[in-house]
Amino acid sequence: MSCRLCHSAHVEAVFSKTGAWSGRSFDIYRCLACRFIFIGNPWLDYETIYSEEYYAGRGADPLVNYTEEITTFRDSVRLYEWRGIREVVGSLIDLTPDTAWLDYGCGAGGLVRYLNQTGVADALGFEQSWAVSRLRSLGVPLLDDSARGSGETAFDIVTAIEVLEHVLDPIAELRRLRQLVKPGGLLFLTTGNALPYSGRLQKWSYIVPEVHISLFEPNTLAWALEQAGFAPLYSGYGAGWTDIVRFKILKNLGRRRVSSIESVVPWSVVGRLIDRRLGVSAQPLGRAV
Repeated sequence: MSCRLCHSAHVEAVFSKTGAWSGRSFDIYRCLACRFIFIGNPWLDYETIYSEEYYAGRGADPLVNYTEEITTFRDSVRLYEWRGIREVVGSLIDLTPDTAWLDYGCGAGGLVRYLNQTGVADALGFEQSWAVSRLRSLGVPLLDDSARGSGETAFDIVTAIEVLEHVLDPIAELRRLRQLVKPGGLLFLTTGNALPYSGRLQKWSYIVPEVHISLFEPNTLAWALEQAGFAPLYSGYGAGWTDIVRFKILKNLGRRRVSSIESVVPWSVVGRLIDRRLGVSAQPLGRAV
């Protein structure tokens, strides 16, 4: 077994985990050179994994329910994440009505719709598998798959929200993303931070082995970004991150809709405390060089 990221032969078997959805046993490895964590025997039947059931919250990741977000768009807790992403990105790059923004792995298109309604008229989405026909039926503007690697379409901003942990070859995927970002443009991504769990990976609920097959510490992700043509950029816990963390907390508690009960929580304090513990904002972003 060698590292799928840096190809070092110095890897350790950490533990095995049975997928709650599939019942399959998966072997988790860690590279001792770059600290990349990966599923050594990933399940790659994407049509089965990323089916309609997955998007409806009946698949490998029960915390995902994009179908419900379509019907609860105006009061979904995902609104906090969308608002937070727009605020963080807006603190790093000027947003104008002409800003070209691509949400790569857009799910049910919620972020694209939110951006279109809040002044980013040129926002597009990109998705594959079952969701594409549903997105088109909703009128979500999409980047055609044939244009993805053509080099003819470039964006000021590309977001990849909880995408990188799903891919078998993260550097190849980041290079595809680099083709989509203009020089000087921004790649804003989120993915779980393995560093706080480095000594207790068995306790990390983010390891959902059917779908989360590539996992990163911040330094590991920074190295991967550099290999793909990005300069790592650390935003710090500033504008917007409270809303992003707020969404993640509510999602993990099974809360799907905005409510008056959760609105009384002092999120500015809670969000910062959770971020210090889990390092949500510690993962680097990418500036295209």
